[in-house]
Amino acid sequence: MRSNRSDSSLIVKILRNTVLVLFLIIFVSIVYNFRNRENVTESALMADATASRTFKGVFIRNESIVTYSGSGVLSYSVADGGKLGNGSVIAKAYPTDEQISINREISRLEKELEILKKIENPGTQESAQPANLSASIEENFQSLIYARDMEDYDALNAGLDTLLVQMSTYQLITSEVSSFQQQIIEISTQLDELKARSVDPTEVVRSDRSAYFASYTDGYEDKLTPESINTITVSDINDITDKKRANDGVVVGKLIDGYNWYLAGVIDNSRKEYAIGETVRLKFESSAETYSADIVDIRDEGDKKQSIIILSCSQFNYELVQHRAENVEIIKGSYRGLKVPREAIRFKDMEVTAKDENGGEHTTTESFKGVYILKGEQIEFKKIDVIYEGSGYVLSAVHDEDKSYLSLYDDIIIEGVDQVGK
Repeated sequence: MRSNRSDSSLIVKILRNTVLVLFLIIFVSIVYNFRNRENVTESALMADATASRTFKGVFIRNESIVTYSGSGVLSYSVADGGKLGNGSVIAKAYPTDEQISINREISRLEKELEILKKIENPGTQESAQPANLSASIEENFQSLIYARDMEDYDALNAGLDTLLVQMSTYQLITSEVSSFQQQIIEISTQLDELKARSVDPTEVVRSDRSAYFASYTDGYEDKLTPESINTITVSDINDITDKKRANDGVVVGKLIDGYNWYLAGVIDNSRKEYAIGETVRLKFESSAETYSADIVDIRDEGDKKQSIIILSCSQFNYELVQHRAENVEIIKGSYRGLKVPREAIRFKDMEVTAKDENGGEHTTTESFKGVYILKGEQIEFKKIDVIYEGSGYVLSAVHDEDKSYLSLYDDIIIEGVDQVGK
């Protein structure tokens, strides 16, 4: 009996000690995992960034004011931003506003008459097959949507005219309508009546060279010229306002040489981000497009955080003649890499083995920029290769071939890293 009790007591002790050991293991594991949870992490993911900054840009162009006698009312033949050839008509002067309205109505009706005559042309109808015409209408409709989205208004207007001819022709060949002859007769009658009431312009203003046109002036035409680039100051740029002044009765507008124009601004270039000769992209508030430009000059007046930057561009359109000054974004480049929170970045001294000129190896210690990552239950240091610095983060280049660098989906330690690596 005593032997059985002794054996039973030994088994109980063994079981008790085993349970105590298991509890101890569980406790240590909980503490260890709790400490690991103190390390707040963030996965390294791919991100895109654009290196850009915004500043007030001032347009500097070769401009000349166009005038006329001041007698009569002007009717413009070209829109702002329109390109003129040597001898092209800019505007016509008429005795009254009524004459301008009459001539506009004549132009509208003549265009409509031209379209109707094209539809009624036997050749147009004979060459059109319903199936092919239907496909052409669909294709042209898609082109119109594209032109609208791209804000290409010239292509949009031309496309609308083509679509009108196609749809009207389709109505004729499918017998939905019999003829447009009655409309042609009515429009021709209206045109005869209007032309009988119209008079010749009292004055015609023409361009004396190839140039772009703007119907306003702002007082800077003889001040902000290409010759002023070398003398313009930070104060000058800051004082320039985007204003348009009323024409004084003899001013028609101005001609702008569009082959080359300049943009001046004030930027912080203390970190030497921009250099003469670089090509950048410009994006203006008034335009959805971006424009290629070259940096032709950078200089400061003593304060390196206020450098004057001069850019040259040859692209030109309607939006670029509407302002003298506006906010512009200068885009230096686009970058793609692993996004790293700035607060996670650390430095670590590491031994590097390199070969000397004789083929021998020698070891040196270098300081590397990187982050600590959590890999399973282990903490490792991974180097980063910074290619872009943003607000609160950097982008690191991907080095798949070198496992010592940060990799995609690595768990970057954001908080709790100060307890390791010291």
